[in-house]
Amino acid sequence: MNFTILIVDDEKNIREGLGHSLEMDGYQIELAEDGKTGWNLINEREIDLVIADLKMPGMSGGELLKKVSSAYPTIPVIILTGHGTIESAVEAMRNGAFDFVTKPVNLDRLSLLVKRALSNRELVLQHRNLQEEVDRLKRQRSSGRIIGKSQQMQKILQMVEQVAPTKASVLITGESGVGKELVADALHELSNRKEKPYIKVHCAALAESLLESELFGHEKGAFTGAVALKRGRFELAHRGTIFLDEIGEINQQVQVKILRVLQDKKFERVGGEKTQEVDVRIISATNRDLKEEIEKGGFREDLFYRLNVVNIHVPPLRERKEDIPLLVSEFLKEFSEENQKEIAGINPKARLALHNYHWPGNIRELRNCIESAVVMAKGKIITYEDLPPNVASGSDADYIKLDVGSSLEDAEREIIRATLHHENGNKSRTAEILGIGRKTLHRKIQEYQLER
Repeated sequence: MNFTILIVDDEKNIREGLGHSLEMDGYQIELAEDGKTGWNLINEREIDLVIADLKMPGMSGGELLKKVSSAYPTIPVIILTGHGTIESAVEAMRNGAFDFVTKPVNLDRLSLLVKRALSNRELVLQHRNLQEEVDRLKRQRSSGRIIGKSQQMQKILQMVEQVAPTKASVLITGESGVGKELVADALHELSNRKEKPYIKVHCAALAESLLESELFGHEKGAFTGAVALKRGRFELAHRGTIFLDEIGEINQQVQVKILRVLQDKKFERVGGEKTQEVDVRIISATNRDLKEEIEKGGFREDLFYRLNVVNIHVPPLRERKEDIPLLVSEFLKEFSEENQKEIAGINPKARLALHNYHWPGNIRELRNCIESAVVMAKGKIITYEDLPPNVASGSDADYIKLDVGSSLEDAEREIIRATLHHENGNKSRTAEILGIGRKTLHRKIQEYQLER
């Protein structure tokens, strides 16, 4: 990733000397002789880091810092200061400066500070790019609430768009928490019935004794407590769609009545004799293996085939881990706004833990995890320590053993090698996990002779 650094100093020799030194490190450099010129450049161009002298005529470095921190809080600012103004530099740190460097500048220290500041900036830009990708996918698709770019999710989205305009019954299968309800929502939203009622019934949440009455209604006096006529969910969904979630939980008596609705579009309310006619599309979902339930005698085979005209299976999150970064980005945005916290990204160690965790609770668990991490985060970047203990400790992360005394070069080589191996040679995923650009990764692979 090519970063642009703005150096603001009224002393020409210092700003040009620092600029030349940082250019040698591979950065793009912009120079400004005062705070006002620097501020104009920040508004006009994509600046990733500001290095500003504290004392300058006109707009001082302290004033520039306040403007940048207010308008561009994700751009780090390093303050340059003389020995006599250390207290002012500490005050600048309180006002949001990343760090400060005393003059004459130690170029090695400055180089390390720049790398540290830009590592966070890179996480911020990665988060921004992911959010832009999520927004682009939402604009491209009619079913914008379903987030994912994996091959499995692409196939599901194609099926949804193809099946939605039809009258076919759809059975959505998959583990708890994978997003079956979102698929049902999309099927209704993209159908010809989208302006008509959309009624959801969570079958497992209703007592067995109440389910029949909830679905089909009851007449006044049908049973104790039935003090008035009640229209059921099927009647309320007339000409629209009904979504029966966890349909594997319903009893045989109710199964018979649903089968009749599917076959004849007719039913009677509980305690009633008058036959009601209804035009409704049935979408159902289950985390059970209904074929196994049929063998056990718990589910009617004829109802299964009526419901399962089209089957959409939503795979567990552990089988489509390439969707995790997009989902994390979306949840970070949601919970940052909800909790009024400024979260700008997630660091590589935390990202690797999220990738390696097996997610038994699927997307629902990931969403809860990110909400917790946002609440617990002490800074603007989510760290490994911010993750819930069960996710952090249960991530099955591969550990890399390094001997004490290993050089930084040896450590870097081993980290890249191990991550490449873990990702089966996938360079895009490796670069994403390590928090570096693909070009940087390719250069490192060649440098360390890791092509194999």
